Amino acid sequence: MSTTWPGTIRGTICDYTCFNPGKDADLLRKALVGLGTDEQAIIDILTHRSNAQRQQIAKEYKSTCGNELIADLQNDLSGDFRQAITALMEYPAVYDAKVLRKAIQGAGTDEGLLTEILVSRNNQQIREIKEAYQAEYKDDLVKDIASDVSGDFKRAVITLLEARRDENCPVVDEKLVRNDAQALHKAGEKQLGTDEDKFIDILCSRSIPHLQATFETYKIISNKDLEESIKSEMSGDLRNFMLTMVQYAKSAPTFFANKIVKSVKGLGTDENTLTRILVTRSEMDLLDIQDQYKLLAGCSMSSTIKSETSGDYKKLLLKICGSEN
Repeated sequence: MSTTWPGTIRGTICDYTCFNPGKDADLLRKALVGLGTDEQAIIDILTHRSNAQRQQIAKEYKSTCGNELIADLQNDLSGDFRQAITALMEYPAVYDAKVLRKAIQGAGTDEGLLTEILVSRNNQQIREIKEAYQAEYKDDLVKDIASDVSGDFKRAVITLLEARRDENCPVVDEKLVRNDAQALHKAGEKQLGTDEDKFIDILCSRSIPHLQATFETYKIISNKDLEESIKSEMSGDLRNFMLTMVQYAKSAPTFFANKIVKSVKGLGTDENTLTRILVTRSEMDLLDIQDQYKLLAGCSMSSTIKSETSGDYKKLLLKICGSEN
């Protein structure tokens, strides 16, 4: 299974240059045995190793100790700190598969979480998530999601799960951009009722650069932003899905920064969202997300983490952000 996913190299965590998996496995074993757990040692090692290197450490740990490293960590840790360490230790695709499983299990479906994961993963990542889901649960992810959602939202989600988005378009086709912008305008603003299939077809299959150009052309044609049209033309889960598609395509860092802002607003902090975004974007674009967060919130992400979290969980998140304080 792949351990590193392609993305913008603006992460806070990368390969450790003086990497020695055997030494790291031994240090982690020492941190876990005895009367007390050395949480700081665990934080220092795992936040300075890429996910691929963490998997090598886990293999060394298993061969020398006979135990699964992730299981020993879970047994010794607790709360939000345990959850975040577990997220760091999972293969990315396995972690996402488990998040999606949780989103569709139980009495209700978390459509927002489902949308966030699928919209923000590329074709290869989605294929790996489906494989991981099959290996982990012996179930088909597409069938499980299809049985849990319905209508236009179902069609949109299934389209993304087919992993057919155009990712091989280095140069934007201006003619196709104009055609798509006009098609979206005709499918929404220019007719009574909305042609949801046209929105799904274009937004779920075109490349990110193409969509960005299409949004600009749409604004010229209709004199309004596509998000405004979606808000007035659609409702429910499909409306939220389409808005997420547009927001992510416009700027992934801004999209995730906004989600973090919302996760710390009001009474209580949404630690699940905070952990998920920081861990999954730590090797991709977390530096850019932090830049956008500062623009949106007026303060650094590190300062927010210091005020909204505590203990070892706070120390861990600060390290993931690249802060040594």
